[in-house]
Order: sequence, then C-alpha cells, then structure tokens
Amino acid sequence: MTAMGKNFAIGIDIGGTNMRTALVSRDGQLVRKIKETTSEELLNIILKSVRDLFSDDIAGICIGVAGLIDRENGRILVSPNLHFVEEIDFVSVLQQTFGVPVFLENDANTAAFGEQWVGVGKNFSHFILLTLGTGIGGGIIYEKKLLRISAEIGHMSIDVTGEKCPCGNAGCLETYASARAILSKATSLLEQGRESLLTEYCGGNFYKLTAEDINRAALDGDNLARELLKDTGRYLGIGIANIINIMSPEAIILSGGLMGAWDIYIQEAIKEASRRSLKQLFESVKIVPSSLLDNAGIIGSAGLVFQLLAEGHS
Repeated sequence: MTAMGKNFAIGIDIGGTNMRTALVSRDGQLVRKIKETTSEELLNIILKSVRDLFSDDIAGICIGVAGLIDRENGRILVSPNLHFVEEIDFVSVLQQTFGVPVFLENDANTAAFGEQWVGVGKNFSHFILLTLGTGIGGGIIYEKKLLRISAEIGHMSIDVTGEKCPCGNAGCLETYASARAILSKATSLLEQGRESLLTEYCGGNFYKLTAEDINRAALDGDNLARELLKDTGRYLGIGIANIINIMSPEAIILSGGLMGAWDIYIQEAIKEASRRSLKQLFESVKIVPSSLLDNAGIIGSAGLVFQLLAEGHS
C-alpha cells in the first residue's frame, strides 16, 4: 500500500515543557496520545513513542517544534527556548528507522493547521493562532491555507529598550507576555519579600512555581498573582493589537498552557487590544479559544502529513 492509501499519521509536538506524540486518523480523529517531559533525551523518547504507535498503516510522521525551520533540508535552524534540538537531525533518524516520509514544521504552524482542519478555525478563512506557553508562537491561515512562513510573532519587538530575549533581540513580546515571563517576574518579586499565597504553594522554593500556580493563586484572590497576570496580559494585548492592525484577520485563536488564565490574563489582553487597535478592525475580529487545546499541534502535524503527501511531497 502506498503512503497515500494509508489511514493514519503520527504527529509530534515538541514544546518547551512537554512533548506529545499522537496517532491520528485521516479524518482528524485523535486515536492515541503519549505525553512526556521535554528533555535532552528527546530523540530517544520520540523514537520510543513512535515505536509504540507505529504500524503498517502509517502514511508518515510530522514533527512540530518551536523555532525557525529549514523545510527543504529538514533541519531546525534555531530554537531560542530549546537550543539542544538544533543539533538533532530528527528527519533523517526517523526516516531511516521507520521507512516512511517525515516532515518538519514550526509548532505554532502545525497548531494553526490543526485548528483549520478540525477545530474552531474551520469557521474562518483568515485567522492568526497564538500559542501561549513557555514562549509565544504564531501561525497564520490565509484563504483556508497555512502560510508556511516563520510567523515568529513572539519575537515582535514591543519595547525598544526592553529586556534581553533568548533569541538575542531585546524587548520581544514573549519576554513580557509568556509563561516564562510571568514566572520570572513572580520569582523576582517573591525573593524581594512580597507577600503572596504563592510562597505556600511552592513550599518556599520559588523555582518550583508553575503558571498553573499563578492562576490558582489569582483565582484565590492573591494580589501579587492577579497583578502578574494583568501586567503580562496588557503586554499580550499590545501584540494582539499589532496583529489586528497589520493583518486584519477574521479571528485570533488563542491556545497553549496559559489558557487557564482566560478570566484575568486573556481578558486584560483583549481590553488592551481594544484600546490600541484601529476601532473598525477590532470590531470585526473575533478573539476565541482553541477548540483542540493542547492537542492542536499533534493533530495539525498529522494532518500536514496527509496534505503534503497529496501535494506530492515525500
């Protein structure tokens, strides 16, 4: 049976904190998922996960990873939050091991494709997806097609004299509005002696804090946690306003680990975006949550396998 006749694909989503591998059907149904912590043993973890899911009915594999991608040669050029993956030739190793086509794509692009394929993005012809996690990624769908471009929205400069970003630039959006930004500021303020429920949540070890802890404390009425989410939300709103003014999308779809903080972080972002966007453009855009949540990337990666094979890529 040729790859085009096979019924399943394997999608892989490598994030700054977790990596997921999934078996997905040709109609976009997630059949089985494996979740692991992202570490420097990543290649071995991926090989084991793919072996657990592999069969003769697999059309191919696609890996979504944060960073700039050389699609022609199947290499990761730079990944600011995961530098160690730049040295790994995922495509060659997986092709040699499993004998099926293997593709590489930016993780926010795969998430955008997933939403357009079987998620809330089906309702729009033109949308921008933002992944809000350790960093901030972007994917662009235009006329129902994925633009396979860098779309590094998280590295848009929003403060010309701002803090240094791992990418080498200063003042990047993700330096102010990502989960890493929230946790960095929380740790700094707690070390300075700010009172907060967060001290109890982490047993005094501030480096154990998670974004979920910040949101939980905020919902429990903690002033510091609420302040952090509102501040970072305002920065996110600046980025969203820039996107609206430049791209005038039908929708902005938000996904990633910070979605649990919708009531404070996201609402503050929407308010800031409304103040900074051109009124007519803001009124015509819908800002909505992902319907696939943290499965968007793995489903989108698998969906790209079917599309790229249909287009003659191998």
